[in-house]
Amino acid sequence: MQNNRVGARRRRFLRGAAAAAASALWPGLGPTQPAPTRLILLGTAGGPRPRVSRSAPAQVIVANDTAYVVDCGDGVARQLVAAGVPLQKLRHVFLTHHHSDHNADYGNLLLLAWTAGLRTHVDTWGPPPLAEMTRQFLAMNAFDIATRIEDEGRPPLEPLIGVHEIAAGGLVLEDENLRVTAALVDHPPVVPAFGYRFDARDRSIVISGDTKPSERLIELARGADVLVHDSLYPEAVDRLVAGVANASKLKESILSHHTTAEDAGRVAAAAGVKTLVLSHLVPAEDPAVTDQMWIDAARAHFKGTIIVGKDLLEI
Repeated sequence: MQNNRVGARRRRFLRGAAAAAASALWPGLGPTQPAPTRLILLGTAGGPRPRVSRSAPAQVIVANDTAYVVDCGDGVARQLVAAGVPLQKLRHVFLTHHHSDHNADYGNLLLLAWTAGLRTHVDTWGPPPLAEMTRQFLAMNAFDIATRIEDEGRPPLEPLIGVHEIAAGGLVLEDENLRVTAALVDHPPVVPAFGYRFDARDRSIVISGDTKPSERLIELARGADVLVHDSLYPEAVDRLVAGVANASKLKESILSHHTTAEDAGRVAAAAGVKTLVLSHLVPAEDPAVTDQMWIDAARAHFKGTIIVGKDLLEI
């Protein structure tokens, strides 16, 4: 019993110390420290083709019990549920660019969160034509939405959605939980494409989106705790495209606007981040490319922590 009381006092002391430290780093933070900011990888496969072991690109940052989703690959709503993040907690959605592996389930996420009980406002952020995409999605599903409003007593969906198109880097959002900054990255022919930085009270997280090695991304990620970077293993691309009718063109495209694992290590080192997470893996399912091979490629230039992304991994 005595040991239990000592342990409880120690835990209270550590929580208080953490709150004091966070208050010093984040002006205005109250005496009660919110739960640590969580990063969960929802989908880590690069490319739009559905796969058995990995979902399409998506991640969620949970800050003070609020969900900020970055990219909406196929199955993002189900992955949020699998990660234990209630869909009703959705508050912001950020799209890095308009490739289908990043936006295919953008509208579905909003609709399915609404059917799961969402009644609060959601802001969405991304390049044009995000507003038109949202309008057309709501029009396509107008019958279902109207039926559920009338039959199930749900609030109208459209007024809950606030769409914000962004065309340049800079401050995107600052609320009680996070400061969000965007930078243009280099992902031709998809222009504009963005990386996002999320500065919370307790940590900073950068999501690269899809890009070639980018100086603007390096500046965005300067000193961050975590950098989630798209990652390519070029020696395996021939196996990936084998048997595809447009193999040579597809290979050229893949190699032209993504970052190798080795170069992701260079970017992480130049930015001075603490942890590099390799995600948007291309190829995503190749037994000949082991986790250690991904790590070794990045380790050639980066001496910090390297993590090979897995679906539903919390970092």
